[in-house]
Amino acid sequence: MIQIDIPGFRKITIRHIVADHNGTLACEGTLLPGVAESFRRLAQRVHIHVVTADTFGMAAAQLKGLPCRLTILPKENQAVKKLEYVQSLGVDETVCIGNGRNDRLMLKAAVIGIALLQEEGAAAETLAAADVVCRNIRDALALFESEKRLIATLRS
Repeated sequence: MIQIDIPGFRKITIRHIVADHNGTLACEGTLLPGVAESFRRLAQRVHIHVVTADTFGMAAAQLKGLPCRLTILPKENQAVKKLEYVQSLGVDETVCIGNGRNDRLMLKAAVIGIALLQEEGAAAETLAAADVVCRNIRDALALFESEKRLIATLRS
């Protein structure tokens, strides 16, 4: 569990990090550098979940052996299915990270939603739904390893 008191924003307790796979943790299905190491460190404090449509069909192989729970969604109603997944965990204790249009609802609902603008781009609706925008997944995950970065970004 991670507890952070962000002045002018709120006190938060994080028990879960939910991330999309393609465009977020991976590019064209291949896990991005640094993700595995960050997962191993963060998994000592929070539960990590990967919820994806698995466009490239590589998520299970890429995440094999990492401390995370993988959920592959059907092609229909992905945005709603991701939101329902996050709601089942508890939105008040869940951080969500994504880039695609199908991530917008979970980012909006989460205690903190983080949109990424990497090689695959980001949907404008998802950027608008986020509390924080990061340039890559390493920076996003580092916010929970060095919490003062998150405090500096969200304080008011």
